[in-house]
Amino acid sequence: MARIVMKFGGTSVADLDRIRNVAARVAREVVRGHEVAVVVSAMSGTTNQLVGWCQSLAPLHDAREYDTVVATGEQVVTGLLAIALQERGVDARSWQGWQIPIETDDAHGKARIMGIDGADLIRRMGLGQVAVVSGFQGIGPDRRITTLGRGGSDTSAVALAAALKADRCDIYTDVDGVYTTDPRIVSKARKLDKIAYEEMLELASVGAKVLQTRSVELAMNERVRVRVLSSFVEMDPNDPLDGDKAGTLVVDEDEIVEKQMVAGIAYSRDEAKITLRRIPDRPGIAAAIFGALADHNVNVDMIVQNISADGMTDLTFTVGKADLPRAQATLAEAQPQIGHAEAIADPSVAKISVVGTGMRSHAGVANTMFRALADKAINIQVISTSEIKVSVLIAADYTELAVRALHTAYCLDAA
Repeated sequence: MARIVMKFGGTSVADLDRIRNVAARVAREVVRGHEVAVVVSAMSGTTNQLVGWCQSLAPLHDAREYDTVVATGEQVVTGLLAIALQERGVDARSWQGWQIPIETDDAHGKARIMGIDGADLIRRMGLGQVAVVSGFQGIGPDRRITTLGRGGSDTSAVALAAALKADRCDIYTDVDGVYTTDPRIVSKARKLDKIAYEEMLELASVGAKVLQTRSVELAMNERVRVRVLSSFVEMDPNDPLDGDKAGTLVVDEDEIVEKQMVAGIAYSRDEAKITLRRIPDRPGIAAAIFGALADHNVNVDMIVQNISADGMTDLTFTVGKADLPRAQATLAEAQPQIGHAEAIADPSVAKISVVGTGMRSHAGVANTMFRALADKAINIQVISTSEIKVSVLIAADYTELAVRALHTAYCLDAA
């Protein structure tokens, strides 16, 4: 039998009935003879409430105490799920991050996992005990509780699976797998049986909300097989293999025999565009601009520079929409050093991306994208590419039209 890590998100444990449903799914795997560890998030909405309390008391609160508060949401669920499992006759025990321990750095609120000692969990799982582990949290070098940032429970699950040498990490959420695009926009979107780590990483980084980017990166580095599936699909009690082929497997590219040219279309409305007009075209000017933004923790994504004329040039780039006010303030402060004539901001943009490992062996992927958008009279403002991705920036009003057009252009529509 296998060793499995099962992760359940906030909507999957939102109330006692859903926790009982999770307990039933876990118990089913135990009955089948698997060794099981479970990673849980806080109940849906709980973390937002805890964060809100901290911010109401002090907008510039102590990050260490913030972590102490927000980590409690997961602690409640571990205890409740352990009780629900025990009620079903399953030997189970709750674990907090500091008890395992899950060791992190000291970046409170956005800590990174440095190591996990899984020896005790492996021993207990071998004896048939289910480990119910708090996601999203660990313990820092100062022995203070840390949290991993939004989406950190996915990262906790993958890291735990790597430490336990698990055969698979099942991530249960409110969607039944990874689709070729958002099915709320494209009704003909198809669920993928398998997707490569690199494709999932690119999709997550450009707007797909199924998995958190850090968790995919960790899964790829540690070669952890990840399965995305829904906790709301009813189980068939008469079928012992029910669910084995559900969801989408995130695996090494070598496991995918038939590689599609494009695996999926992603979009993000969380972008803002900034154009700096008439910048002196001299060595070091880019470093002055992006160095100032980096010093204020503003991440820059797409960048394009116009051809120089009369010793002056224009530079366009994108930042997260939430970072736009800080970026504008930073550029205004640095204007004497940069020397730009004006800074024009446009928050009404969207980034559309096509992703697929098949791009390595297929020519004309970008041209298909450009032609499809042109046919819909959609203007492209900025372009960026990687080995398996092409992204464009367009006016936000055309987001859904662009996604539908590209989904059809790359023959991704379900029959």
